[in-house]
Amino acid sequence: MSIRAMRIWAWTHKWSSLVCTVFLLMLCVTGLPLIFHHEIDELLHESVEPRAVPPGTRPANLDQVIAAGMATAPKEFVQFVIWDEDDPNVVLLSVAPSPTAPSVDNRMIRMDANTAAFLDAPDVTGRFTYIMLKLHSDMFAGLPGKLFLGLMGFLFCIAVVSGIVLYAPSMRKLSFGTFRRDRSRLIRWLDLHNILGVVTIVWALVVGFTGVINTWADLVLKIWQYGQLTEMVGPFRDAPLPATFAPVEAAVATARAHAPGMNPSFVAYPGTAFTSRAHYAVFMRGDTPLTARLFKPVLIDASTGAFTDTRDMPWYVTTLLVSQPLHFGDYGGMPLKIIWAILDVITIVILATGLYLWIARRRPFLRARARLAGTTASTVTS
Repeated sequence: MSIRAMRIWAWTHKWSSLVCTVFLLMLCVTGLPLIFHHEIDELLHESVEPRAVPPGTRPANLDQVIAAGMATAPKEFVQFVIWDEDDPNVVLLSVAPSPTAPSVDNRMIRMDANTAAFLDAPDVTGRFTYIMLKLHSDMFAGLPGKLFLGLMGFLFCIAVVSGIVLYAPSMRKLSFGTFRRDRSRLIRWLDLHNILGVVTIVWALVVGFTGVINTWADLVLKIWQYGQLTEMVGPFRDAPLPATFAPVEAAVATARAHAPGMNPSFVAYPGTAFTSRAHYAVFMRGDTPLTARLFKPVLIDASTGAFTDTRDMPWYVTTLLVSQPLHFGDYGGMPLKIIWAILDVITIVILATGLYLWIARRRPFLRARARLAGTTASTVTS
């Protein structure tokens, strides 16, 4: 590689790293507890458990579950019915002040799926994990915050790639992974920075790239709404909200019949962002660790309960759905979470050492400039 090319890559690595370092440190620190958010919530917050039932007990009628839950919130409207991923005996009702209100501020009502009994309605907005999630996802700034963090993630990926390009030429006279203990402190920190960077290259690129994709979630949803969902809705595009609703239990049964081998994940009510004003959207998912993250919407006429349409999600939505659990290491249970946490801590060290190296290298220049300024001032005064 020519000297000019080396200088360009070095400049790219330095400035892409410097611009994103502070925000990447924040993302790594807030991301660490999010890897274990289920465990942290269970440790810090008590919840009412569903009543134990004999194996094989048939779940309660879904409409009875919804009616019992909404009886505790008479002035609110259900927007989503969600099957709890962590406990199949729990159904969550996501409720809002109106049928078409933005769902970002919805609250959850937990219901016993087998007995239709009300469990609790926890306020998660004050929880430690919720605060960490908001900082990590958008810094409490909504879509602008997400897009800004996406830009920082993109710069991080550039920093990783440029670091890879620079590592081989800079270490061509040394063995791979050399740590020069007998050299100056600056050299030792540089070797540590390089070694840890090389060890975490693949993980850093995976987490950085999936993080960038996750920041596009709102935009991806909009593209899906104006694309595939509009095609599926067809002539019902401008239909009003139904005066009466068909049973949700029957709608889910119809969805099961049109998506064999899949299980319901959640039901979106008419007027929400995931369906039209005239349809239930029953989102089905597979039963393997991978396919459980891939949704297939089944549109059901909310007035009559008749099947309307179903299609596989387009590639850009599938990419988003796959990237979300991969970003937090949710595919492989606790062992993968521990590995993700270790690599996260190593990344924090890499970012900190990179910042230290930049500051340490600037010190001689700053001192020389200060001495020059002092000498100039003395000359002018004399």
